[in-house]
Amino acid sequence: MDELTLTNARPYAFAFVPEHTALVLVDLQRDFVDAGGFGAIQCGSPDVFAEVRLVVPATQPALAAARALGLHVVHTREGHRADLADLSAAKCDRQIHAPNSTQHTATIGDEGPMGRLLVRGEHGHGIVDELQPRPGELVVDKPGKGGFWATSLHRQLMARGVTHLLFCGVTTECCVATTAREASDRGFQCCILTDCTGGFDASFGKASIDMFVSFDGLFGFAATSTELVAHAKLAAASLTATTPAAWDGVSLDLATLQSCYKYTSLSPVDVVHAVYERIEAYENGNPHAWILLRSREGVLADARALQAKYADTDRESLPPLYGVPFAVKDSFDVDGYATTAACPDFAYVATMTAPTVTASIHAGALLIGKTNMDQLATGLSGCRSPYGISASVFSPDGGETRYCSGGSSSGSAVVVGARLVTFAMGTDTAGSGRVPAAFNGIVGFKPTKGTLSYRGVVPCCRSIDTATILAQSVSDARNIWHVIDEYDAQDAFAKDPQSLPLVLTDYRGLQQAGFVYATPPASAMDAASVSPAFRAAFDAALEVVKEIGGSMRPLDDATYKPFVDATDLLYNGTLVNERVACIGPAFIKKNIERFHPTTRTLYQQVLDRGTNPWDVYADQLVQAEAARKANLLLSGGVGDLGGVGDSGCAVDVLVVPTAPFHPSIAEMQADPITLNAKIGVFTHFGNVLDLCAMSVPAGTVDGGMPFGVCFVCAKGMDGRLFDIAAAFERAMSKKA
Repeated sequence: MDELTLTNARPYAFAFVPEHTALVLVDLQRDFVDAGGFGAIQCGSPDVFAEVRLVVPATQPALAAARALGLHVVHTREGHRADLADLSAAKCDRQIHAPNSTQHTATIGDEGPMGRLLVRGEHGHGIVDELQPRPGELVVDKPGKGGFWATSLHRQLMARGVTHLLFCGVTTECCVATTAREASDRGFQCCILTDCTGGFDASFGKASIDMFVSFDGLFGFAATSTELVAHAKLAAASLTATTPAAWDGVSLDLATLQSCYKYTSLSPVDVVHAVYERIEAYENGNPHAWILLRSREGVLADARALQAKYADTDRESLPPLYGVPFAVKDSFDVDGYATTAACPDFAYVATMTAPTVTASIHAGALLIGKTNMDQLATGLSGCRSPYGISASVFSPDGGETRYCSGGSSSGSAVVVGARLVTFAMGTDTAGSGRVPAAFNGIVGFKPTKGTLSYRGVVPCCRSIDTATILAQSVSDARNIWHVIDEYDAQDAFAKDPQSLPLVLTDYRGLQQAGFVYATPPASAMDAASVSPAFRAAFDAALEVVKEIGGSMRPLDDATYKPFVDATDLLYNGTLVNERVACIGPAFIKKNIERFHPTTRTLYQQVLDRGTNPWDVYADQLVQAEAARKANLLLSGGVGDLGGVGDSGCAVDVLVVPTAPFHPSIAEMQADPITLNAKIGVFTHFGNVLDLCAMSVPAGTVDGGMPFGVCFVCAKGMDGRLFDIAAAFERAMSKKA
């Protein structure tokens, strides 16, 4: 949607793009606006408190407008853990210890009519019924007055590409003003909707707003919600003029399915039938994408249960992945099903479901099955499975040459590329979520390691493994990421979200603000044996990167050395010994003769290597130094906000070909180890250096085969990565 403007704003008109704007509802909880809660105690006047409660009906039209316009919606809730471990003594005691006070007779944690005051999980802590969050809307629990202290709010806004904030809520003089002021410091363009906020002292509220907009916008803007509601009415009139088309029976992208579920009679049962018909037809021409395909009746039972569960739910309030078909690599555990990791001797029946899979199912997704993969996740070719080889979906029909699907998440990439499911989960240790994405013309997102739970997934090289998302578009990958991006305290390698670096928001947007991108030196491109066709496609992709606001900084050999060092560590260093430790040396020695021939050769080489114990520590030092230098380079000029770099030398993103060429299956089978190493030359370093990365389709080469470009950002900069990748994808689509 185009830019919208609130012309009645002070000190001047407030312009925003809905896609990059969030409506933040601050603390509209029962504890603050209903009788008997903490807010009533704070206010001290029943008459004034009754006026504050009017903020709720005033906010309802603004919330409806924000949803209709496609704004992101954030709900904050002030409250504390049941044990009050996150409550400071000063906050707890300050008001109740006021001499001669008769107003503050109870404090946080004390029992009230709606449960313990400001304690999470109590009835009073919840959002009021009139403004209940919809599935997929962000709910942020905060222990302080401001929304950013001890929360993941900034990171969540980065993840969604948000640059502008509209504020509603209570109280104007306290939590609203505190959150909005800090958001301003963090670079967000902020506007307080004055008719949707209220406080316990009218003069304080007015002074807070006046100060916020003083001196030509010292902190930001203020406006009424009138024009926001008017914009939504215009958008609704435009929407009703066009009747959404019936589902075509093929398109499985999120936007299409969500629209059809919302506006047409399409049901999850209809989608399941269509998916299985497509799977059956596809298997006739390009089999072996699946290791375990659930029965149609089993998935139909899930679909019917899903429909029954949400039969009385407003279509606007369906969960974000309602009726969306998906698949998982057969290294993910699903309770009651076998996990094989493409190694029959390793197979076991899972007794739990991986948290990422559980999150998808809870959001309404329908699991279709488990996909083929390179055995024990060892390989980038897709040619190392005893369950057969599935070719790239771009292999010419009836042609003699069948091209590699890429691995090790081969089946996951194929079923997404063939439009058999909306998305699939894979893993990525050395490029296993990016190379197969490129070879099948789809998006492969490898997040910052430790941010997606890896519990319930067979490890390959656990210290650098990540779960990945394979999707049909950057937008789909981003929306799926929002669903499954949950901190898992039971994952030994999980990163606390608050330990990740943040970046100052730039309200101008990517095109106007610009960004700096780096490319490998010519020597690295030559050493990688990038094919002429791929080099030409890469050069064309870089022109698009420039068009969306990029300024190039070519790297020399010395600056690129950390990436080369990390690549060498992955297979020539001691990290390969960790692969043995993950699968189990006893198991490997007992069963190695029954491994796939290439897998057997690789593991035998590691067993025969004779690594010295001190080599492990030497490699750890090399890895740490390389990671330091790479993240320094890729900090994007974050500065003192929490980043790791020096703005004078940093770049925002490294841009590389995802792979240097696309081998055929026959070529890979003729030289399986050497070719496998070559196609990962631009992906191997990603997890070793603790970076995030995404492969995005960038046209075709060699008569219609896909080419992918990979964007690489510093750890924690996943949101920035998505912003750049989304802009690139849009620009590429205009050229198609």
